[in-house]
Amino acid sequence: MTKYSGSLLLQKKYKDVEPTLKIKEVDGLELVKKFSEEMESMLRRKVEAVERLVEAAEDADLNHEFNSSLAFDYYNSLLINEKDENDNYVELGDEFILEPNEHFNNLLVNTTYSDVQLPTNVYNKDPGILNGVYMSEALNPIFVDNFQRDPTLTWQYFGSSTGFFRLYPGIKWMPDENGVISFDCRNRGWYIQAATSPKDIIIVVDISGSMKGLLMTIAKHTIITILDTLGENDFVNIIAYNDYVHYVEPCFKGILVQADRDNREHFKQLVDELQAKGVGTVNKAVLESFKILREFREAGQGGLCNQAIMLITDGAVEDYESVFEKYNWPDRKVRVFTYLIGREVTFAQNVKWIACNNKGYYTQISTLADVQENVMEYLHVLSRPMVINHDHDIIWTEAYMDSALFASQAQSLLLMTTVAMPVFSKKNETRSHGILLGVVGSDVPLRELLKLAPRYKLGVHGYAFLNTNNGYILSHPDLRPLYREGKKLKPKPNYNSVDLSEVEWEDQDEILRTAMINGETGYLAMDVKVPVDKGKRVLFLTNDYFFTDISGTPFSLGVVLSRGHGEYILLGNTSVEEGLHDLLQPDLTLANEWIYCITDIDPDHRKLSQLEAMIRFLTGEEPDLECDEDLVQEVLFDAVVTAPMEAYWTALALNMSDKTEQEVETAFLGTRAGLMRSLLYVGSEKLSNRQFLTLGDKESIFTMDHFPLWYRRAAEHPPGSFIYSITSEEGSGNPRLSTTEKEGDGENKRVTHIDPTASRQNGLVSPVESLGTLSLTFLSSLSPFITLSVQTGKFFGEVDGSVMTQLLNMGMFRQVTMYDYQAMCKMPYHHHSGARPLLSPIYTFLAAVKWLITLCLSVPQSSFLTSSLFAIAAHKHKKHDMLQPCDTEYPVFVYETTIKETNGLIECGDCQKMFVAQQIANSNLLLLVTDATCDCSIFPPVLLEAKEVKYILLLSQLKCDRMRSQKLRRRPDTCHAFHPEVQ
Repeated sequence: MTKYSGSLLLQKKYKDVEPTLKIKEVDGLELVKKFSEEMESMLRRKVEAVERLVEAAEDADLNHEFNSSLAFDYYNSLLINEKDENDNYVELGDEFILEPNEHFNNLLVNTTYSDVQLPTNVYNKDPGILNGVYMSEALNPIFVDNFQRDPTLTWQYFGSSTGFFRLYPGIKWMPDENGVISFDCRNRGWYIQAATSPKDIIIVVDISGSMKGLLMTIAKHTIITILDTLGENDFVNIIAYNDYVHYVEPCFKGILVQADRDNREHFKQLVDELQAKGVGTVNKAVLESFKILREFREAGQGGLCNQAIMLITDGAVEDYESVFEKYNWPDRKVRVFTYLIGREVTFAQNVKWIACNNKGYYTQISTLADVQENVMEYLHVLSRPMVINHDHDIIWTEAYMDSALFASQAQSLLLMTTVAMPVFSKKNETRSHGILLGVVGSDVPLRELLKLAPRYKLGVHGYAFLNTNNGYILSHPDLRPLYREGKKLKPKPNYNSVDLSEVEWEDQDEILRTAMINGETGYLAMDVKVPVDKGKRVLFLTNDYFFTDISGTPFSLGVVLSRGHGEYILLGNTSVEEGLHDLLQPDLTLANEWIYCITDIDPDHRKLSQLEAMIRFLTGEEPDLECDEDLVQEVLFDAVVTAPMEAYWTALALNMSDKTEQEVETAFLGTRAGLMRSLLYVGSEKLSNRQFLTLGDKESIFTMDHFPLWYRRAAEHPPGSFIYSITSEEGSGNPRLSTTEKEGDGENKRVTHIDPTASRQNGLVSPVESLGTLSLTFLSSLSPFITLSVQTGKFFGEVDGSVMTQLLNMGMFRQVTMYDYQAMCKMPYHHHSGARPLLSPIYTFLAAVKWLITLCLSVPQSSFLTSSLFAIAAHKHKKHDMLQPCDTEYPVFVYETTIKETNGLIECGDCQKMFVAQQIANSNLLLLVTDATCDCSIFPPVLLEAKEVKYILLLSQLKCDRMRSQKLRRRPDTCHAFHPEVQ
């Protein structure tokens, strides 16, 4: 390995330049402040673009007179480029040039013009729509000018209160599989947050006998639509009433809960089970609602802004004036919105009186098709104080993937945040009415923010992350928003409500979370267990966390530097001429996702690779290129120091014997600057893993999120040692352990080579250290040295539970429990909703039984799942099984390096099994020899299975306490609840 790796040569080359090197200590606080300032500047440019759109939209409306007979053709995104049977363009579907654009995920777009999308239930030639579309044509030149000023801008848009959506650049919109356009901009989080302030909502629904049938269906749909208008800054509860007052979730009695995704979905399940019976007594339900809202207001809890009751009923026999007089008048701090369900109007006057005398809004919903438009009216009412004041609040959303926006055309779903601002009517005659015209927004891919915190400044294990005022992760290298269902990747249902405490779970007292939510600037050190290799290994690190807020946003930035490698930067001194010569060698590549030079702004630069761009920058061919000079200098230094490796490897390759050729496939190295060199000792057709070190194998290359897995593992081992691991292609099978049978001396023995970190066994990595700073890692890939085994790479505890148990008891290995709060588990189908465990002891018992036979799909496991009982259950419920978010715990086994060798005898009933274990020097391998004749199957296997953490098995009260608990959050800075001119 020393020979074919060339590690001694490389160590010598670093030793030769050691006198010229400088070591600089990293100041974490200065680093995080610098990153934050750059992010603030970048986000400020997005805000300025949105402000220009708001000004243009309001001026266009001011100068536009409504024309009820306006005839106007516009580009309808559904109809563009569509032709009829006579080969003529259909109405609203004229020719609209679309071209693929790399900046927009290679989607077909038109960067000179926007087009307009409408949901299926909005008539595309309604006078209100035509006037709004005509007025908003004034945004086209502003869209284009914004993009020219800031080429990093992505999607810009205007969502109208009437329902149309103007999008730049223009795209072809595709209906869903049912031929329906369900996307309604007014339902999106960015629209609702920009149009209203935080709100506390209690939904009161009539479930008396008169609500049976269609009326109950409409009522349920109304509740769900209201829930969809709520977000993380809002609080909610639902009360149902007939003869008695019922909380749909008894656990939430007397409180409001944050309207996050989990709670909204929980409520939707419970609402679906409501049944109509009995006699309605609305006054008790309204009294209960006022009581909760008052208690929360006085205790300083909830949103501390708007408060409202949503009354959903088919009629009210009286107006309940005494109730409102006692609990809401004269201040009317709580608005009451009423929704009359059905066509019956006998009691409509009372329902209308309730709303109009409590600063609310009355509407009648006769059919399911009426629900959407009628529910949206309450948002217009809540927006009026802000509109009259002309307070253009800037809002930023949580992370999201807008798959609905681009149907299924986009090849990759990008996490993004949206900056949005409301658009108001400035006409004097309507000013006091507080008319909201719509909301303007622009998307900001979080990838663009992370580019401002470059990987090379953070070290081998370091990273940057962002979180929101509610404690949710905006961006984090351990955030896993997608899961695989069959061959498809899908967003997890709760991907944008993953809390910081669920990723940085070692922060047990939530000191880090609390400080970041409060927007503090500071530092915290933590000992952490970091899972790597899809959870099969763990690194024990001491991390320094540096954090600060990003001014003008609800976001906080954290930077993590690991003790040791992350504390220092290596500075070399190399001339451009010397470095350029070595950069041009064919074996050299640079990290594809790192930003050495900015190539995504100028269209002429977008086709350049980072290496090509750097060379043009250094030679002066492209003086307009903007490059990171510190990183370029690191690359030049690494290129010069590692240059002799190419000649060394080439000489070996030319003189290899046939026997050696079958063993060594490739040699390569990587440096902290993202530089890699490699050489094949065999033809590419003979490689055992052709994906390794390619863009298709993200774990083996430098990415924006992480250093390669082999680099990270080697960084934690002593210099001069070799780290062995299997590099099997994706989908080629589970990781396996190398074993073989050997006969000799009249005895049967099993000889096993174990990677003490439960790793794969093919290939090796060796770290090279210089002046306390990890500067380079080398790897040479080998074929397995034990080739006859069918057990290669399998976890040893699964192969021989008796010996693994004994090694654990003797302390040669220790078990570490890890947690995954982003897992997806296979949930067997059952008729009842997820809320039933709180209500039914029988269900709790059945769930406990099911838990014993349910296998969770979570952290990738290194053992085959072979449960015949599960196979039967899976077959029975095959059509109904689905993956749902869950929490899991899983074991990782760690080798105790102080124990170099051991032996023992295991009592196996009728026989004794002998084993000897010895560490192989300068490697991560353990040689294990066992007696193969003694049957020790009485010992169960030791498995690496992840198990779901079943909170359902806790006592009902403990689960209820967990659901009621409210994590710390920071409220938005502004509130617009009332205005004197609003009646």
